[in-house]
Amino acid sequence: MRLHTLTITAFGPFGATQKVDFDDLSAAGLFLLHGPTGAGKTSVLDAVCYALYGSVPGARQSGSGQGQNLRSDHAEAGVRTEVALDLTVAGRRLEITRQPPFARPKKRGTGFTTEKAQSWLREYDAVAAKWKDLSRSHQEIGEEITQLLGMSKDQFCQVVLLPQGDFARFLRADAEARGKLLGRLFDTHRFAAVEQRLAEDRKAAQKQVAAGDSELLADAHRMQQAAGNVVELDPVDATPGDPGIADAVLTWAATARSTAREHFTHAHLALDAAESARIAAQHDLSDVTETHRLQLRFAQAREREAALEERSGEHRALQDRMERARKAATVEPALALRDESEAAHREALAEDRRARGELEAHGTAAHGEASAAGKVPASPEALTEAARRVAQELGGLDAARRAERRLAELTRERTDLDREERADTDLLADTEGWLDGWEARRADLQAKVDEAQEAATRAEHLAGQLEPARKQARAAVERDRLAERAETADADALRAREQSATAHEHWLGLKEQRLRDVAAELAEALVDGEPCTVCGASEHPAPMRKSEGHVDRAAEESALAAYRAADERRTRAERALGDVREELAAARAAAGEAPAAQLAETARELAERHAEAHALASTAHPARETLARADGERDRRLAARQEAAQRTAARTSLRDALDREQAGLERELVKARGTAESVEARAEQLEQQGALLTEAADAARAVEDTARRLKESDARLADAAFRAGFDTPEAAAAALLDDARHRELQHRLDARQSEEAAVRAVLAEEDTAEAARRPAADVDAARAAAQAADARVRTAGSARDEAQRRCAELDRLSRRVATEVRRLGPLRETYDRVARLASLAAGTAADNERKMRLESYVLAARLEQVAAAATARLRRMSSGRYTLVHSDSLAGRGRSGLGLHVVDAWTGRERDTATLSGGETFFASLALALGLADVVTDEAGGVRLDTLFIDEGFGSLDDQTLDEVLDVLDSLRERDRSVGIVSHVGDLRRRVHAQLEVVKGREGSVVRQRGVQQA
Repeated sequence: MRLHTLTITAFGPFGATQKVDFDDLSAAGLFLLHGPTGAGKTSVLDAVCYALYGSVPGARQSGSGQGQNLRSDHAEAGVRTEVALDLTVAGRRLEITRQPPFARPKKRGTGFTTEKAQSWLREYDAVAAKWKDLSRSHQEIGEEITQLLGMSKDQFCQVVLLPQGDFARFLRADAEARGKLLGRLFDTHRFAAVEQRLAEDRKAAQKQVAAGDSELLADAHRMQQAAGNVVELDPVDATPGDPGIADAVLTWAATARSTAREHFTHAHLALDAAESARIAAQHDLSDVTETHRLQLRFAQAREREAALEERSGEHRALQDRMERARKAATVEPALALRDESEAAHREALAEDRRARGELEAHGTAAHGEASAAGKVPASPEALTEAARRVAQELGGLDAARRAERRLAELTRERTDLDREERADTDLLADTEGWLDGWEARRADLQAKVDEAQEAATRAEHLAGQLEPARKQARAAVERDRLAERAETADADALRAREQSATAHEHWLGLKEQRLRDVAAELAEALVDGEPCTVCGASEHPAPMRKSEGHVDRAAEESALAAYRAADERRTRAERALGDVREELAAARAAAGEAPAAQLAETARELAERHAEAHALASTAHPARETLARADGERDRRLAARQEAAQRTAARTSLRDALDREQAGLERELVKARGTAESVEARAEQLEQQGALLTEAADAARAVEDTARRLKESDARLADAAFRAGFDTPEAAAAALLDDARHRELQHRLDARQSEEAAVRAVLAEEDTAEAARRPAADVDAARAAAQAADARVRTAGSARDEAQRRCAELDRLSRRVATEVRRLGPLRETYDRVARLASLAAGTAADNERKMRLESYVLAARLEQVAAAATARLRRMSSGRYTLVHSDSLAGRGRSGLGLHVVDAWTGRERDTATLSGGETFFASLALALGLADVVTDEAGGVRLDTLFIDEGFGSLDDQTLDEVLDVLDSLRERDRSVGIVSHVGDLRRRVHAQLEVVKGREGSVVRQRGVQQA
């Protein structure tokens, strides 16, 4: 993987768009990423990670996945946050562009609207020499990049961004902390998942076995309860998990079943004997009871025979009465017909009287339809003829009815015309009054529209002046503030230059003095008999002694460090002074020389004038709408006035036609009404009269018909009574019986006949007569004996049923126990096997001497690979002194597997990495990080990493060690690899010429690439 360019917009501390050209930086092999604290060095690495994975490393990713912490506070409101990365990976040139969610100002109204996050992935087509789009899906892009790189975000941050602080802690960490980091990088959590799964399976199997054992004990307890006091056995003495619990329960169950069956056999024999005795007692009771019943039956039959003989006279009278009723029943239809005819005749007479009375009351005789005495005609034919003549007269009134309805409609039409005329008059008056003041009102509305349009033009002109005035006022304030800072920075720079010059002179003086006294310093190392390192002599007759005020190496190095610190402060002060002067020049160019208060007052006056003009301009649209509505109202009223005039002319001709039609209809109706109030009233009189005449004719005909039927029914009744043997019809009617009386008499006769037959049947029975001749039967004594035998059977049956239930329950529980034992066999074997595997994986098994967990075992192999890869570079950094080795010796809590030691070649001893000094810890952790990068890269499929970043830690190295570390890093340039160093160390700026500097300012940070050509 090689990075080419990185473009950042509104990201982190970078308010404006910044572009980093990694191709230029990588040309030197080593490049330095530096800048003051908080400038944004880490944000450059965050941008690379965000472009690849859509989130930033470590704790900084909190909320950033939704873009909450990524946007720069220095960015303009309308500028969207964006990161674009151009890189080559797996031989493919790709460009990834990511935009987090963006809360932009709404285009209309106030407030903000949130746009969704967006991502683009493009690939450069070398043949077509252009970029082609691959995807815009976040998920697809993430899967594609992860597959090409072969590593997750956490692995990328550890392998490519090389956080030295993490690996320094890794060196000093215990086995558990090392396991967490290695597990995250090498994704060995699946082995921990295996451990956890085995532990869970062991718990589940143990729970199943314990549950089965508990169920066995519960069944044994149930069998003990089922056996009761009859089967005396010792209870099962076992606990869940006991391997012998199954045999104990099965043995106990067999003994309980055998004893229960023996008790059941004894109870069954006792029940058989009791049932035989009960059968004999019941047979005796049956014989005695039957004899007593027959004796009682014979006595009762004799008593019933005597009672029937006493009521024989009453029986014959009832027979005679039933015979007369039978003969009268043949006359009953004629009697009913005569009663029906008489009732119909009376009803017809009443109806005839009522109809004639109503007809007389209505005044029919006044029309000439009555006799000389003024009565209603008697015959039905005369009444029918009168009704026909009335109907003819009623039919002649149809035309008059229509004329009368039309006259009513004419009246309503005249009323409507009058109402419309009054409405049109009011409308014309209102319209004329409104139109009289129209011209003045329209001129006033037009003046308001013109005034608002003029204000809009003025507001637009003032708006163009307002924003420049405000910017100039703000620039004036910033100009004055920067002028004060420039004075302070100038003084600080002067003071820093003086201090640097003083420190430089002091260091040179000490260095010169030390050079003069270097012979005394060398003489201190002379030993008699050993050759001198300068002249080679083994005798040292007069070695130089240190004079008073001797300067040693420590004093010289201290003065050199003080000079370098002072020079660094001078550089920072001069850079700060230059930055402030640049900012001051820009602010003066923007603000001019006018005082800030004067510019602020000018901006305020423009704002007030703009607000007044804008407020007046906002009334333009309502004023135009009001004018348009007034014009529309005028047109509507003119049209209404014209329509009203047309309706008035049409009403005049219509009113004349209605008057002529009304006069003709009134002349026609005078004749048709007669003496009635209206034609309708006359028609109602005729309709009522015709109906009364028709009803009277029908009633007269009904009287004649019912009189004829009554006469015929009287003749039929007299003939039927004579044939039935009755002297008169009245006698036949008296002999009739109603249904209730007839049923009662017949029931009494049938009961008498049934009683006689029953008595004769009983007296004729041979067994009844024979039982009557025997002595009286003692039923109570036989019943008492049978009840006693029955009680003995019930007692024996209860004992037999209890014994049978006990045997059945013990058999059922025994089968259940046997089934449970068979089911528990495989479960117990499974539990033993899983328990052994779980103990082995968890490091608690007896044969696991080092007590290594499965995940620790895998991580130990990885750590051994990392230590071997790191040693190759650590030896070079430490001039062959140190070697990293993996240790699987026992650690805390008796476990082992993730130990890491360092072998010191100078002493030949192996010691813990926590004993390394600060500088030693740095290059050891650097070597470890590089070794880990190699191992993870190989595991990821051998993806080539052409760009690496190393973050901080160089400040703890001396000059020689720093040179050695840089040589190792420089060796990483093999096969065109580049390494970026992120550091504050000033000495690195002189040693590493290719630099990416991050400079922070009030408007946000910017990046500068320096020294690329010198490299």
